[in-house]
Amino acid sequence: MRSNLPRAHQELAYDREATAYLRSLPPEHFMEATPQATQRKITLESLDLLQARRPEVQVFNELLVQYPVRGRRQPGQVVPDNMIVLTPERIRARRSYNVPLEPARPFCVMEYVSKGSERKDYDDNFRKYERQLKVPYYLIFYPDEQELTLYRHNQRNYVSVKPNAHGRYALAELALEVALHDGWVRYWYEGKLLPLPPDLQRALDEAQREAAEAQQAAAKAQEVAAEAQQVAAEAKRRADALQERLETAERELAELRARWGRR
Repeated sequence: MRSNLPRAHQELAYDREATAYLRSLPPEHFMEATPQATQRKITLESLDLLQARRPEVQVFNELLVQYPVRGRRQPGQVVPDNMIVLTPERIRARRSYNVPLEPARPFCVMEYVSKGSERKDYDDNFRKYERQLKVPYYLIFYPDEQELTLYRHNQRNYVSVKPNAHGRYALAELALEVALHDGWVRYWYEGKLLPLPPDLQRALDEAQREAAEAQQAAAKAQEVAAEAQQVAAEAKRRADALQERLETAERELAELRARWGRR
């Protein structure tokens, strides 16, 4: 793919290659096993929360990545299950992520492999990520075997990341960690597990329940306070009435004493 062409011409060329790639895919490519779909869902839901904290994190799902290969007219092509790109700038990718035309290269690619439903040549993908794209991080997960490996590129090749003291694999640039949790790849940000929608819903339900209980307690307290005010008001009324009767009695007694004195 010639990089000296005007941008518009490059876009058209990449679009033609993306169309040809899509037409070449066999039907089984579109048949995803349930474990792969589940893990993809977990990843997207978790990274949505990461993106809310780190706007430069942009996440893509099953997007064709195209990039120039030295000595070839056709671009290199690969489709990761999920991909992270780090840039605050707008990404224009629609049908494909054309590396020379975007503001940043892929930062991390993720693939989920079901032995009973292999849709891709993962060995070939590994070579593309390692030798051609040189993606900084590559995560591969075998749900059926419960095997998770995170690779980091050392400028020459991939080396596997060792687990930290918590048994998790770190992507230090993002303060992000990954590890298996309840059978799936889960994500920790700044040491805290990123929740999934069911977790958030339970927390919301609990918060709403506690808020309702607090409102009921406040209403009861207001009711008790109102009753106490009524009791206090009634006590004051009686005290005022007794004070008035006492003052009247004192005046009458004084008048009687005055009369007796005159006699």
